Amino acid sequence: MSDASSPDNPESPAPSQAGGAARPGRLGVGVISAGRVGAVLGSALRAVEHQVVGVHAVSQASRERAEMLLPGVPILEVESIVERAELILLAIPDDALGPLVQGLADLRRWQPGQLVVHTSGTHGIAILEPARLCGAIPLAIHPAMTFSGWSTDLARLTGCPMAVTAPAAVLPIAQALAVELGGEPFVLEESARPAYHAALAHGANHLVTLVTQAVRALEAAGVPDGAATLRPLLTAALDGALHEGESSLTGPIARGDAGTITRHLTALEALEDSSGHGLSDVTATYRALARATADRRESAGALGAERADAIRRALEAGESGA
Repeated sequence: MSDASSPDNPESPAPSQAGGAARPGRLGVGVISAGRVGAVLGSALRAVEHQVVGVHAVSQASRERAEMLLPGVPILEVESIVERAELILLAIPDDALGPLVQGLADLRRWQPGQLVVHTSGTHGIAILEPARLCGAIPLAIHPAMTFSGWSTDLARLTGCPMAVTAPAAVLPIAQALAVELGGEPFVLEESARPAYHAALAHGANHLVTLVTQAVRALEAAGVPDGAATLRPLLTAALDGALHEGESSLTGPIARGDAGTITRHLTALEALEDSSGHGLSDVTATYRALARATADRRESAGALGAERADAIRRALEAGESGA
């Protein structure tokens, strides 16, 4: 005979505090799926005594992540999770969200009063309309953070801004869930979410591309540990950009030094990696960002038209053959 309180039993009651009564308002949570975001958020909800009744995990990496962050939680099919849970956490790729919600609606799996929360930054609650028509309550909560899928992410959730979109009547529920996750919720209109997410992706995702290109260029130039060389400079630059904005800019464009830019481009075009391949992508990114920086400096009145034009000419020289 099985122990009804065993974590392997999907019908187990929610855990209680120090052996006492369970906290009020605790929910049975289903996590779809155990990617970098879902497993971490599921673990955060479990930490405040919600009961995770099931998790969907297909790949080996997802199964290992579920075992690490949600130990004892059964791995179930999507339909089984939706049937058992009071709160469904949809942490899946943006393009998969609509088809999954519609497919479950077509199968009549969504339940009246069930909370359906997705973590997409670019989507609001319109994508959950098929679930709402079945009686479910749509909520969109997006933590403005990048996830590694490790337990260290749990600490990063503390104080993390979280964009919340929900119908007015249930907005407090979405805000309360964001707080339970450790975040600082702010209300974001449905129409603003694509631009909001584009800004985050541009800042964070493209920062990764930029930094790794700089590391590659340093290593091609013979610097053995490009990351260590960049760390203090990039840390200071990021801090300055976040606190002082464009006024923190230093370097050749801030000085209007077109000659230095010409030398930079000549040097970058001559670099080769360890396989003998050129770094044409680094040069292209340098040109694009330098041009955007010069345009911004000129429009802000921080760079005269003559020097801005000299920088543009330096950037255009040899571009067609690069």
